[in-house]
Amino acid sequence: MAYAGLFLAAFLAATLVPAQSEAILVGLILSKDYSIYLLVLVATAGNCLGSLVNWYLGRYLEYFRESTWFPVSEASLSRAQNFYQRYGAWSVLLSWVPIIGDPLTLIAGLMRMPFLEFMLLIILAKGGRYIMLAWLTLS
Repeated sequence: MAYAGLFLAAFLAATLVPAQSEAILVGLILSKDYSIYLLVLVATAGNCLGSLVNWYLGRYLEYFRESTWFPVSEASLSRAQNFYQRYGAWSVLLSWVPIIGDPLTLIAGLMRMPFLEFMLLIILAKGGRYIMLAWLTLS
């Protein structure tokens, strides 16, 4: 049950839904009842799948740009696209950063970042964060 809860928290934390997975991971590591490797793997998988949801939404978001309910102003969308064009795919490595990370994954989809390139960078960024967090927790 703990692994499922961690997966769900990590998944939600990677979407635009405000959620926190790091505290859960640290708590489970400190309990010493679970495999650290499996905890990191589960958190990484959940977080990467949540980022994939953002990427997918971004791929199809622009089709609704002219709709009255569209949640992003033309100016904000233009700024985000300019940022991505300036820094490119490497900006996705910042997807682990609070507040800016989730929108970056959405922008990657909007800018048509190739799936494989996106997933490789997301796994590196998200997995690296959880590995570092586990290491710091055990130190």
